[in-house]
Amino acid sequence: MKICVVGAGAIGGLLAVRLAKSGALVTVVDRGAHLQAIQRNGLKLLMADGSEHLTRSLEATANIGNAGPQDVVILAVKTQILPAIAPQLGSLMNDDTVILPMQNGLPWWYFQKAGGEYDGRRIECLDPDGRLAAHVDVDRVLGCVVFPAGEVVSPGVVRHTEGNRFPLGELDGSDSARARALVEMFTDAGFKSFVLDDIRAEIWLKLLGNLSFNPISALTHATLEDICRYPPSRALAKSLMQEAQAVANSLGITLRVSIDKRIAGAEKIGSHKTSMLQDVEAGRGLELEAIMGAVAELACLTGIATPGIDAIYALVKLLDKTMREDHGAVQLRRIA
Repeated sequence: MKICVVGAGAIGGLLAVRLAKSGALVTVVDRGAHLQAIQRNGLKLLMADGSEHLTRSLEATANIGNAGPQDVVILAVKTQILPAIAPQLGSLMNDDTVILPMQNGLPWWYFQKAGGEYDGRRIECLDPDGRLAAHVDVDRVLGCVVFPAGEVVSPGVVRHTEGNRFPLGELDGSDSARARALVEMFTDAGFKSFVLDDIRAEIWLKLLGNLSFNPISALTHATLEDICRYPPSRALAKSLMQEAQAVANSLGITLRVSIDKRIAGAEKIGSHKTSMLQDVEAGRGLELEAIMGAVAELACLTGIATPGIDAIYALVKLLDKTMREDHGAVQLRRIA
């Protein structure tokens, strides 16, 4: 199977190494020092269990057009990067290519093939000019929820910190041979994967954590463990989750895990820095619209009040704006 992983960061790098080790023909698309290190030395994966895996049996390029047609295209870049690369994806397509977007938060395709009142509606903050809708064939898209976490620790080196689940689902909830084939692909690579008949409910389940813990950590520089064990921030996280759950419920979504259990699960992860906090410390653009902006947009659409989400969204959006305008990063500096 030929697989192109666009973005070889924490999740893309994890997948690229494990899929290559399982026998897939993998091409990664990245840039800068990370790409140069991969081209020179291969891609190294440090697993949470202490094992190390290095693969040189993959292609690495800065240009999507160099990869050629693929069986599977994994989009492992941040949400805000998708519109820029969407026009280039056509070169990766064969007749049956499957596209697996792997972004945090609500996906741009959320209402595509959803049925009901909002079927086909575009989420404006995720695809404001319709570029994704124009360049990404929704019939090729398979929903996927990413539960592993990790980080790029140095150019060419990715560390996995926890998690191994990649649930999949067709956008219309149907069973399909291609979904089952990709479950087999993930399973062969050592992940836990399965087909869901309601991938949107699983997206919301993960989103509750991203929407609360990510922005709180970005503003406070606290880890998951810190947020969950400090009563005021734990209460804030719960309040944000409750608001998001109300929006999900208004769209017909029922979550299979309670909010209290969701918080307890995050606490067990320990002193992990969220991806948004990692981005703040590195001076990278924040993945805000899919995690918070889209929820705020759907809250307005459905008439659900989300004052907590709106307030935290405004604060983190200002932080992102300040970092971009000043070309800076924000880090907690030890003074004693």
